[in-house]
Amino acid sequence: MSKERTEISSLGEFGLIDHLTKNIELQNASSVLGVGDDAAVIDHFGKQTVITTDLLLEGVHFDLVYTPLKHLGYKSVIVNLSDVYAMNAIPTQVIMSIGISNRFSVEAIDEFYEGVYAACNKYGVDLVGGDTTSSQKGLVISVTAIGEVTPDTYVKRSTAKKGDLLCVSGDLGAAYVGLLFLEREKKIYMESPGVQPDLEGESYVIGRLLKPEARKDIVEFFAKEEIQPTAMIDISDGLSSEILHICKESALGCVLYEEKIPIAEEMKKAAFKFEIDPTACALSGGEDYELLFTIAQSDYEKLVLNEQISVVGYMTEPDQGAHIITKGGGKHAITAQGWNHLKQNNS
Repeated sequence: MSKERTEISSLGEFGLIDHLTKNIELQNASSVLGVGDDAAVIDHFGKQTVITTDLLLEGVHFDLVYTPLKHLGYKSVIVNLSDVYAMNAIPTQVIMSIGISNRFSVEAIDEFYEGVYAACNKYGVDLVGGDTTSSQKGLVISVTAIGEVTPDTYVKRSTAKKGDLLCVSGDLGAAYVGLLFLEREKKIYMESPGVQPDLEGESYVIGRLLKPEARKDIVEFFAKEEIQPTAMIDISDGLSSEILHICKESALGCVLYEEKIPIAEEMKKAAFKFEIDPTACALSGGEDYELLFTIAQSDYEKLVLNEQISVVGYMTEPDQGAHIITKGGGKHAITAQGWNHLKQNNS
């Protein structure tokens, strides 16, 4: 039975906004005034405010052939929350704007917003505004996230110190392998629409791509254990690119140990199906949304308490450069092979 389809034009822009925002309940005291006025009002009561924004374009950042709209709404929020956590801050509000063409029904946009609200509820964040407009083709998503941090405890990329330990949360490379599976199945589907997708046993890597999570738990762990990272960045473009960002901004070199890079067993098995090296996926794949950070060696004992954190290397003098020590003992310069949407040669 086909679902009923409501044309967006039947609601109009303001009707659509009312429809999408009618059930909002604010969760944060800092959200003084939410949706419904010319602007939201936020008061962080003596905390410092962090702000970040992301633009997601259909055909560049996501493919609706294999991305469910609900997952896309969820992920659109998560990628921004991840940037706030990477500053050692707690996200409190998001603003969501979308450009939609008439190929989308009200039901389709409802599905997208279901994902948006699911992410907001899970992370205790308020949706306080946004805009909708028509787009000539494709879906355009713009999200701004706002967070709060105790004065001067935010963490930059440029403040790592020589001798600091280089650490990552979670495991790496799975989202990239998930993308390979989905792209493979899309190609088969385009050539033979009758063929059912074969994604048996790959739910972990595909989930990491379609429904990532932000590392709220790691930032809460820092606060609880009184750990102040010396530098931090979220891993959206692959481990090697992000390490080089910290090295460049902090004017340091580093040593990374291949054997220390956290890789999930499911990702390893999946990578072997494509005959690619799991380490290469971790170094160059994107969209893991884990945290890469440096800490003083004196905080090492506290870190051991957290199984979700791996120490993968340490920071060195700048003239030593950024190197990876392979499992076989070889030493190679780390190169930025990460995902870059502005390069034309990404396959």
